[in-house]
Amino acid sequence: MVFLCWTRPSPEEQKACIMKSGAFNYDSKHRGASAKPASSLQEDRELSKNGFLINHARILVGSGLETYEKGKTALQTWRHFGLDWSFVDPRTPIQSGVKFCVCVKEFFPWLMMPLQVVYVNENRNTKKAAASFGFGSGTLQGHLLAGEERFSIELGEDNQVWYEILSFSKPAHFLSLIGYPYVHLRQKYFAHKSTDAVKKHLSA
Repeated sequence: MVFLCWTRPSPEEQKACIMKSGAFNYDSKHRGASAKPASSLQEDRELSKNGFLINHARILVGSGLETYEKGKTALQTWRHFGLDWSFVDPRTPIQSGVKFCVCVKEFFPWLMMPLQVVYVNENRNTKKAAASFGFGSGTLQGHLLAGEERFSIELGEDNQVWYEILSFSKPAHFLSLIGYPYVHLRQKYFAHKSTDAVKKHLSA
């Protein structure tokens, strides 16, 4: 089952995709694993044993509390998906259990890939002037990949603000299986462009 659309998917088409998508398409024992630090995920033998590959990007996007708050707003309003060829309905609430579609333009058709928010984490240490906000989403049946992805923004004790993308995934359809090297390259390309989208929002 693959969800294709020949034109930019409308809200109605995205809703239909979500309704047909069903449950998570990866093992429940890995649910929420993307909340771990990248180093911990990279050393997780169970994930590698089950065929998952790790994709990680952590980029400095600025400094200060104001930048952090703007970065948090960017994630909450899906600005990190504000691309010509990839988007999420910006009205989608960042809440655990919410299902949504990532719409991606690949050559001629658009792909609609269903996911569900698995967790939302927010921490603030007023004594150390540090804070972080992030959420992880898991793939549902009908997604070309199986796995989870976290987007987060962090204000460190040194006042620097970091944007981070961390995911583990493996092919869940023969199309992604035969083209996985390409898919992996696209993940890295998305991380680069997503960072640009966040920086654009921060500088606005």
